[in-house]
Amino acid sequence: MRIRSLGVIDDAVVELSPGFTAVTGETGAGKTMVVTSLGLLLGGRADPALVRIGSPSAVVEGRISVPPGAAAAARAEEAGAELDEGALLISRTISAEGRSRAHLGGRSVPVGVLAELADELVAVHGQTDQQGLLKPARQRGALDRYAGDAVAVPLARYTEAYRRLRAVTAQLDELTTRARERAQEADLLRFGLAEIEAVEPRAGEDVELAAEAERLGHAEALASAAALAHGALAGNPEDPEVLDATTLVAGAQRALEAVRSHDPSLAALADRMGEISILLADVAGELAGYADNLDADPRRLAAVEERRAALTSLTRKYGTDVAAVLAWAEEGAARLTELDGDDDRIGGLTAERDALRAELSGLAQALTDARTEAAARFADAVTAELASLAMPHARVSFDIRQSEDPDGVEVGGRTVAYGPAGVDEVELLLAPHPGAPPRPIAKGASGGELSRVMLAVEVVFAGTDPVPTYLFDEVDAGVGGKAAVEIGRRLAKLAKSAQVVVVTHLPQVAAFADRQLLVEKTNDGSVTRSGVTVLEGEDRVRELSRMLAGQEDSETARAHAEELLATARADA
Repeated sequence: MRIRSLGVIDDAVVELSPGFTAVTGETGAGKTMVVTSLGLLLGGRADPALVRIGSPSAVVEGRISVPPGAAAAARAEEAGAELDEGALLISRTISAEGRSRAHLGGRSVPVGVLAELADELVAVHGQTDQQGLLKPARQRGALDRYAGDAVAVPLARYTEAYRRLRAVTAQLDELTTRARERAQEADLLRFGLAEIEAVEPRAGEDVELAAEAERLGHAEALASAAALAHGALAGNPEDPEVLDATTLVAGAQRALEAVRSHDPSLAALADRMGEISILLADVAGELAGYADNLDADPRRLAAVEERRAALTSLTRKYGTDVAAVLAWAEEGAARLTELDGDDDRIGGLTAERDALRAELSGLAQALTDARTEAAARFADAVTAELASLAMPHARVSFDIRQSEDPDGVEVGGRTVAYGPAGVDEVELLLAPHPGAPPRPIAKGASGGELSRVMLAVEVVFAGTDPVPTYLFDEVDAGVGGKAAVEIGRRLAKLAKSAQVVVVTHLPQVAAFADRQLLVEKTNDGSVTRSGVTVLEGEDRVRELSRMLAGQEDSETARAHAEELLATARADA
């Protein structure tokens, strides 16, 4: 991360180890700004009071590695962000006036998008900011992963049955709640199909009848025109003196034929005149036949118009033409068959629903039993961890309960609410001392105690919870000595399966870190780029000595610091 103008930090770069990073420094040096900065990158509330006095804005930039195929990567890409070699570049800017801007993978995004990524990327455990396993949904998911196949196998079968039950129930609801509308639809379809069947339209019939009606309506004019045209072409027997086209063309052809041998071009014209003569004879013959075959019966015209009226009545209701009417009839018949089969479908779906509910009941009981067994093992493991973290009398347990719901499924003789993950509501409880009633962990402990509880939980859940980074602030509050060593040892254990960042005052904790960062102020009270340094070798011994005795050069403190480092290396 790079932090600029945030609190006491002027400009600093924080490089975190893939394993365990401890952030140390004097009280007030700005260590908690590491927690604050990471919170801002993950959608935390932007407080303009965090902006360094005299600066127009504060900026936090970070590069966060994202596991391949992680939900966080898919959500980031959905928001338009681009991954840089498997990492997300995130920046957050807060102005002194209170405005806030967020960028993800080079794209400006709402701050809420960063908050959506937070649950998948980092679990923060601090005095005022608790995430991750404090959420009941995450607690149930983590418990299921802790239980392994004992929960995973029945849960997979339950999820599939639940999905099918939802689909069947939705179909039943549609069929039963819309019964009246569907009956009305069926009646309308029957009426329409009967009306079409009575007329028995034929594809293309409307086009054919329109042409016939046009012809019959103008039969007299058509016959007269055909007769006149025939007379002009073939002559009129009643007036033989009038020359017709056929006679004139024949005379022209004879004239050309007489001289065609004298000029080839004129011979060609004579041939074409012959073709014209043949064509005229054909047309004249067809005109004579047309007049003879023309039907001028008014009764036929009346029949055609009556048929057209019947077809028009159908096209007004069921389609733009006869083809559309026939298509409607085909679709309507199929739909009517479907509607008429609703009673059978309702019976079949009801039987399937009842069978699925019975199956869910059995699977839900199996899930509850497996979770209850895993929860007992989990509680014993976390309680044992707490004993080594200066909380010897604390007890952890799970509250696995179900809510009554008359529309639910029957489990253990009760009808309870159910969801995609079963019927169980899972909550982690803590009794901090004998006689104290178990309460949700967010309420059963405070401050550093809560961080230690969460540390114990995370150590037990190591490898089962998908969050790749854990940040602990004040996990060491109120402890020291052997308990502090145990906290360091357990943080190192957790860091074998995830990235762990700890802000600490305890040298016993810092000694177990793979990397130790020192936050120092300059003389003017700010933290500059050189104010966050990686401690190695002699520098790390000096810082641990200061944390032990307040004196970097104390020989006793140095010996103790070297002993702590040796103990940590031996555990590794």
